[in-house]
Amino acid sequence: EKDFRYTKNPVALADICLAWICLNLRQLCERRSDGSLCFHRCPVFPQELADQLLCRMAEEGVLNDGTIGIFRSHEHLRLRRALLRSSHLSAEPFRLAICPHRLQELDVSRIKGDLTVSDVLLSLANEECRESLQKLVLTGLDLRGENVEASSLSFSALRGVKSLGLAGTELDDSGLEDVSALPLLEALDISNTNVTDLRALLGCQASLRSLTAHGLTCLDMTPAQLLYVLSHLPGLRHLDLSDNTLNADRDCVVKQLLEEPGILPSLVSLDVSGHRELTDAAIQAFVEARPGMTFIGLLATQAGFCDFFTGKSKLKVAGEANIAQISEALHRYSERECFVREALVHLYSLTNDSDEPQPDVLKLVSTAMQSHAHSLHVQLLATACVFNLTSQDLAIGIPLRLLGNIVRQLLAAMRNFPNHEQLQKNCLLTLCSDRILQDVPFDRFEAAKLVMMWLSTREDQTLQRMAVAIVSILVSKVDFGTSIRSIRQLFIPQLLCIVQQKASVGVVDSTLKFALSALWNLTDETPTACQHFIECQGLELYVEVLESYYSESSIQQKVLGLLNNIAEVAELRTELLDEDLVQHVLNLLQSPEVEVGVSYFAGGILANLASSGEATWNLDLELRNIVVAKLHSAIMTWTPPEREMVSYRTFQPFYPLLDSSQPTGVQLWAVWAMNLVCGQNAPHYGKMLQDEGGFALLKTLITHPNTHNDVRRLAEGILCSLEQQQCLG
Repeated sequence: EKDFRYTKNPVALADICLAWICLNLRQLCERRSDGSLCFHRCPVFPQELADQLLCRMAEEGVLNDGTIGIFRSHEHLRLRRALLRSSHLSAEPFRLAICPHRLQELDVSRIKGDLTVSDVLLSLANEECRESLQKLVLTGLDLRGENVEASSLSFSALRGVKSLGLAGTELDDSGLEDVSALPLLEALDISNTNVTDLRALLGCQASLRSLTAHGLTCLDMTPAQLLYVLSHLPGLRHLDLSDNTLNADRDCVVKQLLEEPGILPSLVSLDVSGHRELTDAAIQAFVEARPGMTFIGLLATQAGFCDFFTGKSKLKVAGEANIAQISEALHRYSERECFVREALVHLYSLTNDSDEPQPDVLKLVSTAMQSHAHSLHVQLLATACVFNLTSQDLAIGIPLRLLGNIVRQLLAAMRNFPNHEQLQKNCLLTLCSDRILQDVPFDRFEAAKLVMMWLSTREDQTLQRMAVAIVSILVSKVDFGTSIRSIRQLFIPQLLCIVQQKASVGVVDSTLKFALSALWNLTDETPTACQHFIECQGLELYVEVLESYYSESSIQQKVLGLLNNIAEVAELRTELLDEDLVQHVLNLLQSPEVEVGVSYFAGGILANLASSGEATWNLDLELRNIVVAKLHSAIMTWTPPEREMVSYRTFQPFYPLLDSSQPTGVQLWAVWAMNLVCGQNAPHYGKMLQDEGGFALLKTLITHPNTHNDVRRLAEGILCSLEQQQCLG
């Protein structure tokens, strides 16, 4: 039941469709004369779906001056909730696309572009929009452009607005007076503004239900004056006086507020996070006097640790006493960097010994990383928490989509802070997980490239080992396609450098083995990579490694595996036709002291070299005859290993070796190899043979009069085994 709960997270069909539209906008659209986009054909969207499309485009980072043009077709895409936060938008495209709609909610917080508060207000000029708009969020915008008069900035026309967010703007006292005149205003956020006096709020005391006044560093009121204003807001249900400046005067205000009898009787939510030296007793008394309270913010207050706040109740607490309080803090303060850092410090301490998956907490950490991508403090703490929450077997209980998002945040952190050793270490420690590297969806090529770029400037042995291990697994799952340039300039030279460093002192460790595995995977079925390996003097180095590590089967097998990749490329076989190298490989083929894996790849090299025929064999022909004969005799003595030794993505390299013109030893190696892997995973390789036409080649080989009985017997065994496994049906 637990595994089902954590791993089954089907994606809604609507989400899949919206993601596809975002990914293919350019193909679905044509350009207007002004450069904006419109759909080639557009049905009438359900209104909620139009809202979701706009929001998804903003979240995916594809909403801009051009793409927002699709919403100018307001007869087909009708918006009610326009959530545009953090998009790249200018004033005119915004006006043309968004303002003709009869909006109920508009969020343009943290827009990247020249859009200002005054632009938004001027754009909302149509009477229908002014009447319908109920919620407006303008967080982080400049109030007005350079050439806009202050007198033009007025909220008075938005008569229907009930919720207004002006956090992080340059709102001052005169602006607050203008805002306070809105007749229906119920919720107001003036956090981090230039407001010095809150007495203007008395103008909306009859309607105001929620006030967020976080971090008002310019506030210039005595505690008595502030308490007077608050006492005349009897309908206030939500009050946020949290502060990351730790101002002593405001601590005094909060203490007096908690002790003021009868004040704010309707309050259900109070946030005083950041005010130090508050006591559990005073806060508990305040909450108990208001039985309707459902939330209290106590992060960085030194309060919230008594049973009243840590026990089970309807009261939610944003604090630091336990995981539940920290999760609430991360949820409430996702955009407040100071509080996010504070919460992550305590989360790290409480997750050091985690033994249960906590996907909900991990999702909150992911959100914090995304919201504060360029904050070193947040990224450093968050990556440490991510490691705690995904280490060992914990990642198994985390949904793949969430882990994929986490990996993307880790890679972004590595890109943004390439020189911070501890942050890089945190990321590598998390990535070094079988669950993540094998199963999680993310751009493995970009990840491998990023790790390699970091590795090229580091010498720390522990981090080097982790980085090479990660790259080794990633490259085995990447189709490099047109990315050969990165292989030539980054991957192969750097990995060969590591092999050289280790081999020069005769070290046998996991770093060397991972580097050899990565090179083996990079050259697998990639002739261009094999060519670059040779150009980087890799062949000379590998010959030295073969001779130096003659008693290390694990090293020899990886070296021979790569040389076998080269031998599969007909144009490169002459590079391997060195008499000393061929003789050395021949010794490994027939030596009773080496493991079958070493002999197997030695056989593959020799079989491919011999398969090109006498015309291209530029060594003594007698040596070729010896190779062919030794292949036959050695293979007949091999015993298949009990564990899986090798896997193949295709049998294509084997098919030329099955030709009737090939010597028996060459054919025998190919059918022995195919028989080996088919016996390990018959359904998979049986389908591969069927799809690639391999069955027909085997049958032709069996029926040819010149086929040796040893080859025929093995080929018949493959077909018989697969038929028994019903791979042919």
